[in-house]
Amino acid sequence: MSELLKKRTALEANGRFQHITPQTAGWEYVGFEAYVLEEGQSLSFATQSDEEICLVLVGGRADFSLCGRAIGELGERSGPFEKTKPYSVYVTAGDDVSLIATSPLELAVCRAPGKGTYPSRVIAPEDVGAEARGVGNNKRYVHNILPDTADADSLLVVEVYTDEGCTSSYPSHKHDRNAPPEETHLEETYYHRLNPHQGFCIQRVYTDDRQLDECMAVYDGDVVMVPEGYHPVATIAGYDSYYLNVMAGPVRKWLFTWEADHAWVNSPVYAQKHGE
Repeated sequence: MSELLKKRTALEANGRFQHITPQTAGWEYVGFEAYVLEEGQSLSFATQSDEEICLVLVGGRADFSLCGRAIGELGERSGPFEKTKPYSVYVTAGDDVSLIATSPLELAVCRAPGKGTYPSRVIAPEDVGAEARGVGNNKRYVHNILPDTADADSLLVVEVYTDEGCTSSYPSHKHDRNAPPEETHLEETYYHRLNPHQGFCIQRVYTDDRQLDECMAVYDGDVVMVPEGYHPVATIAGYDSYYLNVMAGPVRKWLFTWEADHAWVNSPVYAQKHGE
């Protein structure tokens, strides 16, 4: 099995089933955790002086407190495949957050270095940008939870929907060189969900010289780590895909390079082929 694929594990006592740190991933910036809680279960997180986190309510509701101050119940959708925008909570360096699940809850915790530049805050659905990308069999729908235009020191967070039989994160692109304005170095995790849940999708991670070239069958709740290279996703007939991306690097800007061989899929030639 590829070292880039982190399989979903059995639930720990606190509901956690994914836990990735820079140390376990062998990189510098991105950490990721995923939890499933029953109604009434609680969690708390205290950020270090050099980190920030973003809690994404993938599905379900919870009562939240920030630095001991109650901010009320957050969450509207029961799960990601409702395709409505999520609630999230950004927690700056040195702050703490706690929650009590008021329904079954699926929670993602995104971590990266922070300096405490921006205050902690709720990211409500109306704060989340939405956009459709691509044409033909390369269509996907995006919720920009924490894009590079929003306030944060390092974190970039986005969720993506891809229908059955389509590609996503495609044409193949990469962001592994610290060379702005052409490209930025960003580590990335993909937290995958499939609908129906027994499905799988395919994700490939590869570099131009093919020193890295991994192709993985990814199931519901798995995480793919992208330290470098291109990283397209392909869905399988009968199964829709959701993934939550977390990115961070030395420069908080999403600048990437298309793989030259496949960039034509962005062109009018491909669109006209599909009548779009």
